[in-house]
Amino acid sequence: MKTKKSTQRIIKITLLIATIASLFFVPWLLVKAWILPLPDTVQEQVDEAINHGFDGMIVYVDQAGKPPQYFASGWHNRESKIPAKPKALFKIASISKLYDAVAVTKLVSDRRLSLDKTIADYLPELVGRIENADKITLRMMIQHRSGIPNFTDAPNFWAAPTNTFEESLALIQGKPANFKPDKDYEYCNTNYLLINKIMDDELGYDNFQFIQEEILTPLHLNHTFGSLSEVNLDDVMSGYHVGHPFDLKADEHGMLATAEDIGTFLRALNDGSLFKPGEQEIYTSIYEYEHAGWVPGYQSFAKYYKDIDAVIVALYNTTDPKLYNWNLSEIINKRIYKIVKKQS
Repeated sequence: MKTKKSTQRIIKITLLIATIASLFFVPWLLVKAWILPLPDTVQEQVDEAINHGFDGMIVYVDQAGKPPQYFASGWHNRESKIPAKPKALFKIASISKLYDAVAVTKLVSDRRLSLDKTIADYLPELVGRIENADKITLRMMIQHRSGIPNFTDAPNFWAAPTNTFEESLALIQGKPANFKPDKDYEYCNTNYLLINKIMDDELGYDNFQFIQEEILTPLHLNHTFGSLSEVNLDDVMSGYHVGHPFDLKADEHGMLATAEDIGTFLRALNDGSLFKPGEQEIYTSIYEYEHAGWVPGYQSFAKYYKDIDAVIVALYNTTDPKLYNWNLSEIINKRIYKIVKKQS
């Protein structure tokens, strides 16, 4: 019969073995990035990120009472040996969902859309093509509580991305729901594919024009664009994916912006100056006030830190298949926040 002490010893040994074994599955680069002494400046931390394997990085810091700060390191274009530019255009990926949510908020406030109407109400042609179309509301789609399968999870999607609404929808058409409407949460790009279609139909024109008129122009965001077709490609920071030999900046993935424009938007979103009377209450009830984004070659983070009244935007132009770089980015982001807080 085992004594209490022997049982405890066995448990401790088992836990120790499990801990040691787990270390073999944790990239040591993440451990290194986490335990290194915290640099004195943001620029030193950005330079350190390049030493961790990122090709290029941009950081923008907007702290109340201080001038905006711009940081960059690494390459804007690795092949041409062009240094990273703090005001380069960058693919913001899913950060664009914040802009979409604000646009929906303004249309709801104007009573042009209703959060409680369903896919069946707005897109009746999708009844039978999307399960629960008569139960999934606009609110559920904004909040990722629809249960609709995510079209970007289709096999090899990023190797051959779709170009049209119908092509994207075809990737999930007829597939069963992942859960019943409003019974769970699952991040899903299909939700925003449908939301953009609903806005286009209501407006009678591309919803990015509405975003331009209602969000970008009032905030003087002159370096935010809807697609690559609107910009000079040389102004776009190159993007690299580990294991892929080519620069990915020519691939179309929606909105682009400078770090400064993203930061200005996020500041206005968080302090409420972006909204007309009654709109902020609607927005708060449906979506969040920060976001991150990922497409091959580009990962982006935009966050407001209330305790130091600072917006920090961090942009990295290197991704990898196992998302180690994503985890590494989150470690670096926390260290940048600590540096800014320490300097406050």
